[in-house]
Formats: sequence, structure tokens, C-alpha cells
Amino acid sequence: MMKTLLPLLRLMRPYQWVKNTFVFAGLLFGHAWHDQAAVIEVMMAFAAFCLVSSAIYTLNDLVDVEQDKQHPKKRLRPLASGEVSVFSAILLAVSLGTAGLLLAYLASPVVLLILAGYALMNIAYSLRLKHVVILDVFIIATGFMLRLLAGTLGVGIPPSQWLLLCGLMVTLFLGFAKRRAEIIALTEDKAAHRRVLAHYSPVLLDKMIGITASGVIMSYSLYTMNADTIRIHGTNNLIYTVPFVMYGMFRYIYLLHHQSRGGDPSHDLVRDPHLFISLGAWLLATMLLIS
Repeated sequence: MMKTLLPLLRLMRPYQWVKNTFVFAGLLFGHAWHDQAAVIEVMMAFAAFCLVSSAIYTLNDLVDVEQDKQHPKKRLRPLASGEVSVFSAILLAVSLGTAGLLLAYLASPVVLLILAGYALMNIAYSLRLKHVVILDVFIIATGFMLRLLAGTLGVGIPPSQWLLLCGLMVTLFLGFAKRRAEIIALTEDKAAHRRVLAHYSPVLLDKMIGITASGVIMSYSLYTMNADTIRIHGTNNLIYTVPFVMYGMFRYIYLLHHQSRGGDPSHDLVRDPHLFISLGAWLLATMLLIS
């Protein structure tokens, strides 16, 4: 029984669910953690995104199974290695997607609408749009923005423009870093694994990574000093959390260039103590300052 379930669980990639924590940003920065109804709705939205994102990962593996067989690491995935059959993968994707959309409806009709848009966008990405240079990274970033909107607009919390801008910059940075990491990992025919990589070069991606990293630091710094931010949170001390953000960004760039990481933020966060501690310190300091 376990031999059957474990490959299916690996196919769902539960470690990637950390990305769905973006839905909780509205509770933190909107001071809504005391609203029990909002907390329950956001938790339901989080669970719905976990289920649907796992369905999308499964679909993506179905589409990319032949390319994954040529990748040094992805060839070990359940579908590429033959541990899970195509029929089982399809059944899993349909079940997860249906359950996720139902849970989203129970959270709110707006969350359902946002999640349905997320699912359709990612299906289009898996089938076609992931081959369009630059647009592919913007679609990845849009997925994170939809998570933010589900945890704010979807449950009746007004979304902050600063929150959306910072989120966009962070996710674009991670997206371009992911492409850079793929080029490093695939030293031979990189286009055989992912066609869009033929249109990227290390120099181009390094420029985009530098621009978006600067955008993250500047937008977050300006957010901490904004008059509305100070009024809403009742403190002008959020500026002291900026060094944690800067350290995390610089550490990630270091890992990308000197330790061949950056392809999977979820794994890198857990495996690198510097990233983990800087994120934890930022979160703790932020919660203490705005609570």
C-alpha cells in the first residue's frame, strides 16, 4: 500500500505547498488575524490552492514526461521513472482539482473565481505558454499574485498596492533565478528539456535578476516608510526589517552562482540555514512590530 501511495504523494509535490503561504499575507499585513471568520476562509483558500497546485504539477509532469527523462534530476520523478502510470496520474489530477475547487467555493465565490483563473492559466502554461520567452516567468509571477488576491480580495480584505508590488518583484526575481539555475544545471542541450531556455542566456538572465532584486529591496523599503503603512501598523520601525530582506536576496543570488541552487525556492529555503534564519527573523521582527 505504501509503495503505491508514496509515489503519488511525491507526484503531488507537497513541499511546494509553502508557495501557497502567500495567501496568508493579507491576514498579516491587513491586521485581520483577530477575525476568526477571515482566518478560517484564508485557511480554506490555502488548502484549495494546495490541492489545485498539486493537480497542476501532476498535469505538468504528464505533459513533460519525455523531457523530464533527459533531465539529471527530474528523470527520477514518479512519472518519468515509471513508478506511476499515466492513468493513475490523470485520475489523481482530476480528483485533486475537483476537491480544490469545491473547497474554494466553500471559502467564497471570489476565491473560487480566482482559483479557477489560476488553474486555467497554468493549464495554458503547461500546454503552450511555458515556451514563450519572458512571458513564461510573468505567468509564474501571476500565479503568486493570484494567491495574494485570494487571501485578500477573496475574503474581503482590501489588498495593499505596496503588498502587490513587492509580491510581483519577489516572484519575478524567483522566476528568472529559476531559469538561470536550469541553464547552469543543463550544461548540454538545455532546449531539449525546456524549449524556452534556447531564448535565454546567462547574461540576459543576470540582468533581469539584478533589476528584480533591486525592485524587491526598493519597493519593500519604500513600503516600510510609507505614511499609510505607518498609520495602519502604528509603527515607523518596519524599516529595521529591511536588512533581513537584503540579506535573503543576496544569499539567494550567492546560492545561485556558487552552489548551483536557485531552481527550487522551496527546497533552498529548507536546506540553507542562512535563508531559513533570515526569513524567520524577518517574520518574527515584523510580527512583533505590527502586533
